[in-house]
Amino acid sequence: MNERPGRALGLDLGSHRIGVAISDDARTVATPLEVVQASDRQATDRRIAEIVAEWEPSIIVVGVPLQLDGQAGTAARRTLKTANRLRATISVPFVTYDERLTTVTAHRSLDEQNVRGVNRRDMVDMVAAQVILQGWMDKERT
Repeated sequence: MNERPGRALGLDLGSHRIGVAISDDARTVATPLEVVQASDRQATDRRIAEIVAEWEPSIIVVGVPLQLDGQAGTAARRTLKTANRLRATISVPFVTYDERLTTVTAHRSLDEQNVRGVNRRDMVDMVAAQVILQGWMDKERT
């Protein structure tokens, strides 16, 4: 009998906004969920914990913005620090995923859909989280 893996939650941890995406129970499709404003660390951590409690993922996938040469630069180290802080308070396993060029992919996707306007920045972060999560799920299936 095959066990269902349960939902996965994807996070695009930015310094101003955090894009959040969720998978279906079978981990085949990632969907943008919301953007969490990252202006206040305690409020941000609390909101992420609320999302985890609400959606009950069995794993959290954090995109790490490695440099094009694969090295961890300043942004990647900052992301890992934030992920480790969240990991200390959330009792769900965390994994990291190389998110190089996901923001570019997100912008292209929104361009193709002709998404413009004030909410585009939030949409980019949610779509980037979706791209991260979908990429991780696709890799896990291979």
